[in-house]
Formats: sequence, C-alpha cells, structure tokens
Amino acid sequence: MYIKKLIGTQCYLSPLNLEDAEQYAVWLNDMEILENLTLMTSVVTVDSEREFLKTLAQAHNYGIIDIKTDQLIGNIGFKDIDQLHRTTEIGIFIGNKSYWDKGYGQEALSLLLDYAFKKLNLHTILLRVYDFNQRAIACYGKVGFKKIGEIRDGFIRNMEYHNIIMMDILPADFYDVNPQYKIEK
Repeated sequence: MYIKKLIGTQCYLSPLNLEDAEQYAVWLNDMEILENLTLMTSVVTVDSEREFLKTLAQAHNYGIIDIKTDQLIGNIGFKDIDQLHRTTEIGIFIGNKSYWDKGYGQEALSLLLDYAFKKLNLHTILLRVYDFNQRAIACYGKVGFKKIGEIRDGFIRNMEYHNIIMMDILPADFYDVNPQYKIEK
C-alpha cells in the first residue's frame, strides 16, 4: 500500500516502501534503464537495494505511483540538501518502460519541484544528465530546467566518451512554465 504524499493527475509520490526492493533491483539491472542513470554503475541485488532504500527513505525520496493502478513505476528524490545555501540535486527514473514518453516523469518532477520551492524553501535545484539521454533532456526542459554547463567526456558508454550536461532550475524558471502551481498573491 502506498501513501499519497504529493498528488497529480497521472501519478502521485509516495514515501519509499522497502517491499519494492525486488522491483527496483529488476529495473536497475536492466541495461536500457541503467545506462541513463548517473548514479548507478554496478549489479544490484535485492538485499543491496533494500539497504539503499533504507538510506534514501531518511530523506526526501519517493516512489512514483500510477494514480489509476497504484502501481510503482519509478523513483524521484533529492541528494544532499544544503539548507544553508538552499540547494540540492534531484534525480528521477521511470523504471517501468511502458510509462516512458507519457508525461509521468514531467508530472513527478513538477510535483516534487513545487514541494521543494514552497515547503522546503529551496532556491536552486541541480541535475546531471548524459548527453545521449535526449528523452530526459526534453523532459527537464519542459518543466523549466536550464543548461548551465557540461562536463566534457565525463562518461564512457560503449567505448565512446559522452558529456555530462549540468542543468538547474530556480523558482521563477519553474513557475514561469508551470503557472498552475503558482500561488496568487
């Protein structure tokens, strides 16, 4: 059972559930999914994923749940929130490939960004994405992320170097393209 913490029209975000470790392990051992994730590099076991989920559950990390079926489809969350400078890094993946290119990632990002700006009082949210992950780059642009730089040749895939694109978003960037979330003054 999932708790509806942040609710959209297609999906909702729920605190992590340790019972989902097996599903996450399946997704994170799928090369088509794994090659796009900037934080993952090795084979994932159910036990190691359960321990990782315990760590993630202590912070602002959530399962992405299909609102119609209550099925886990992915994960989203923050890494290393810096309260002093009001910054963090965000990460997301849709593990269930049948949900790719259907707007679930965009809505999950929008829900968490709105929460970050309004409730957590964050100001700058960063992310990293590989230059070949055009699906993700397009999604990030739709919610308001801006490219701020690149780490040249920062990743090797199939014996080819690729750049790691750095993007960020500020509250004004987000609310300019997502006026439905803005609070009228």
